[in-house]
Amino acid sequence: MYLTHCDLNIKSNNSSHHTERYGEECLIVRRGDPFIIILHLKPGSTEFKLGETSFTLIVETGPLPRKESGTKVSFSLSDSTVDTEWSASVNDPSGNTVSVSISSSPNSPIGVYSLTLDQEGQKTSLGQFTLLFNAWCPKDAVYMRSEMKRQEYVLAQHGQIYRGTHKRIKGTPWNFGQFEAGILDICLKILDENPKFVSDADKDCSARRNPIYVSRVLSAMINSNDDRGVLVGQWEEFSGGVHPGQWIGSGDILRQWAESGPVRYGQCWVFAAVACTVSRALGIPCRVVTNFGSAHDTDANLVIENLYDENGERISEDSIWNFHVWVDSWMTRPDLGSEYDGWQTSDPTPQETSDGVFCCGPASLRAIKEGELTKKYDSPFIFAEVNADVVDMVRLSNGQFVKFRGSTKSVGRFISTKAVGSDERHDITHQYKYPEGSKEERQVYEKAQHHNKLQQRGEEPGLHLKIKLSDNMMVGSDFEVYAILTNNDMEAKTCNFLFFAKAANYNGKLGDSCDICLRKSGERQLSLKLDYDSYGTVITSDRLILVSAITIDKQTVDYHKAEKTIVLDEPDIKIKLLEEAVVNQPVTAELTLLNPLPEPLQDCSFTIEGVGLTSSKPITAKYVNSIPTVGPKQEAKATVEFSPSSVGTCVLLVNFDSNKLRNIKSLVNVVVKD
Repeated sequence: MYLTHCDLNIKSNNSSHHTERYGEECLIVRRGDPFIIILHLKPGSTEFKLGETSFTLIVETGPLPRKESGTKVSFSLSDSTVDTEWSASVNDPSGNTVSVSISSSPNSPIGVYSLTLDQEGQKTSLGQFTLLFNAWCPKDAVYMRSEMKRQEYVLAQHGQIYRGTHKRIKGTPWNFGQFEAGILDICLKILDENPKFVSDADKDCSARRNPIYVSRVLSAMINSNDDRGVLVGQWEEFSGGVHPGQWIGSGDILRQWAESGPVRYGQCWVFAAVACTVSRALGIPCRVVTNFGSAHDTDANLVIENLYDENGERISEDSIWNFHVWVDSWMTRPDLGSEYDGWQTSDPTPQETSDGVFCCGPASLRAIKEGELTKKYDSPFIFAEVNADVVDMVRLSNGQFVKFRGSTKSVGRFISTKAVGSDERHDITHQYKYPEGSKEERQVYEKAQHHNKLQQRGEEPGLHLKIKLSDNMMVGSDFEVYAILTNNDMEAKTCNFLFFAKAANYNGKLGDSCDICLRKSGERQLSLKLDYDSYGTVITSDRLILVSAITIDKQTVDYHKAEKTIVLDEPDIKIKLLEEAVVNQPVTAELTLLNPLPEPLQDCSFTIEGVGLTSSKPITAKYVNSIPTVGPKQEAKATVEFSPSSVGTCVLLVNFDSNKLRNIKSLVNVVVKD
């Protein structure tokens, strides 16, 4: 049997393996399902006869393929009747063509493979193919029953990432772009750059059969703390790089990393979004998850200990982030037992080390919910993020610490992800924890050896303090917030009262103080006026202001503190399509944003990016007007043009940026007709 060439049947195979969106340049298949290649024989060569003609196929992956590692496999026609091994069969040979169906093992390492035909010692290269995890194969560790969920968690290229606070949740659109040209190769390059591959390539490539291993490697490689990972984390100074809020998709980040190494800069939602892109590209079902009121337990005691001095300044390292973002990946856990199968949490944001490396997870959601903190990996840290208790204490001038408040309910609120098949928010708090205050939640808390110092109780005697916010707190406006003091005791109380505001970042880090005017307005309600002239120069692009109120009765050592985070509303970007969208035809979009500030904006720009557009890079349209500024209460306008590349629905993402108003985002769904 002499070959002229081998047809890898790329278009048909990619379509049947749900990989057609990667293009038709390479054969990309999912493990456990068959794919068909066509062997073309030389005219006049011996005709292929079933049962008489035989050959062996050899598949190899990695720089040092070995049979013992499962990175080199040889198999003959009908060599295996077991559906967990590689096998091949011939489908109706005719004339000078032979159609060969190859089934990979659903437990094979993922990666780029070479395919070789060996007939009586004469070897012929048939080409290369890329093998991915397979959520459609029941024998694969990432198998997912629901087709709608497979479409969402493997194939969807657009998503929503939630930020803000638990009372003001804001969805931000993101372009995962896992099917963009070159992205899959970059994702495989990330695996090849990881230190475990560098130290033992054979062991690493063999371990890539296991989505648990791959997810843990990605958790370490998406950040660059220990290696040449993808992103550099930064929460304060952003010179020499891109502000994390400017990214609207993973593609540019991954391409920049492939060209020049670690990309500056990322924060939690960027780390998670890139991790989701890479996971989906490799075939692992993945979702981006936001936890509001997310605890960072630095001393691993499952309690957030907020320590303050008498001026209300924090003096402890434990913290609660307004929100934190990570990823959940779907897989079995044979290392833990089948009851721990399903969603597994991984956190690529570098916070604490695990086995000496800045990575976190994967940890089973079942283990987290049930308080099974001995189960791998990093369950105690993730449990604390969603279910830690909080204890607040003040250090007096004599060095004594006095507890003044505690909570079992302030951590792990409105845990959110994008809903399947829509852009709605889906609350998944119940998957991580029992209802707060329920009997089950307390039992889990005790089983996890949590410090159960605070009991559920009703309102107590004494002085109670809370903060009330105004409605419609648009950035640029002046508004008031109120501290409400209630004395439930029969006798009058005399205490010192502090009321102040500070700019804040989303991770709970305080910024510069805002200059405020404190007015006396009675004994029970005090107001704090926040003028734009005072806060406008110190707020960050997160548009967060932390308001704090403190009462101190030094005679009775009665100390109370209330805090609320203000998320200032941002203006909307109006997107108007000036003509009907037709495939491969230019479409003009008019972009408008009203400046809400009492001062002009400078260096204004709109940036667009979309799924299904011909341009693989963002198209930037500077504000078109002869004047370089947009005056107070005036509109910034721009007209941009794009061309849809396929019929159906594409998503146009828009970002507005200026010197005073940063990273305002919006999107519109565009229905493209033929």
